[in-house]
Amino acid sequence: MLRALLSGLGWRKGIWGCAFSSWQPHQPPVGLLSATEVVSHWTAVFEEKGIPEARESSEYIVAHVLGAKTFQSLRPGLWTQPLTPWQLQCIQELGSYRLQRMPVQYILGEWDFQGLNLKMAPPVFIPRPETEELVEWVLEEVTQGPRVVGAESSPLILEVGCGSGAISLSLLSRLPQSRVIAVDKGEAAICLTHENAQRLQLQDRIQIVPFDVTSVESWAHLLSWGPVDLVVSNPPYVFHRDMEKLAPEILRYEDPVALDGGEEGMDIITHILALAPQLLKDSGSIFLEVDPRHPELVGSWLQSQPDLSLNLVAMRRDFCGSKDTEAPVGQMCAQDGTSGHGH
Repeated sequence: MLRALLSGLGWRKGIWGCAFSSWQPHQPPVGLLSATEVVSHWTAVFEEKGIPEARESSEYIVAHVLGAKTFQSLRPGLWTQPLTPWQLQCIQELGSYRLQRMPVQYILGEWDFQGLNLKMAPPVFIPRPETEELVEWVLEEVTQGPRVVGAESSPLILEVGCGSGAISLSLLSRLPQSRVIAVDKGEAAICLTHENAQRLQLQDRIQIVPFDVTSVESWAHLLSWGPVDLVVSNPPYVFHRDMEKLAPEILRYEDPVALDGGEEGMDIITHILALAPQLLKDSGSIFLEVDPRHPELVGSWLQSQPDLSLNLVAMRRDFCGSKDTEAPVGQMCAQDGTSGHGH
């Protein structure tokens, strides 16, 4: 799980800052002053305390303090150059948060997703690498595939549950003529998506709307934007019984509402599928990140809802495993079949 959490971290000032303290339980012994030696020291500390991805965690923290995204991207001279007392203290402060199982993204305050540097802040859900695959699939369908009829020129995309804005902003950056409506019911997520849109100068092509997908009445508010070509979502899909199995990094710091999909992980998925046809253009598509157990459940559910005119057309497995369980994540495309183009 943590391998996904650590991928592609960005560099800027961390959200926690660095303050000198007389409490120094894990300060390196005298003489361990270079970046390489400090990485080795903190790797040993993390391993002793059972922190996952111990070396990766220490490398990202040290690189962050030295002004780089990754340890490997540091100038070679910095690997052996003595660190200043302030740098050592800063590393200790950030390392202490990692010892509390805080995800590295929250410690550093930024993360790279699809080449975009995004601000990260708890408790907003941290996007994982498998979600980058979902973005690539959407881009493939829009630019090459026949399924998204008429969307190639200037698609209008709805993202349900935008979180940090990772999916929406990635699609906007890769599809210059596209427009996005990004919705989320969490105030922290709405604020973070606004901030990331502004820092990437994409705010002119995105509408960010507070929205609860479980409220049928609130969907009428979205109708004024017109029918959309695509609905994209990484919804809460963890089976409720699996929530207690999640790593401390997730349970302690990330919003459980962004993870818990109910008894069968389907609570939000079925809301999206039930209400999206009201907003989709003919032969529009819905792209979802789901659990590997969900395609069969979704297929059965759609068969029980023939009036929706939705067809499950494809399912893909991601390359690196689920963000939350041992099983691989699935990505699923459902399509409006009212015009005869569904599969």
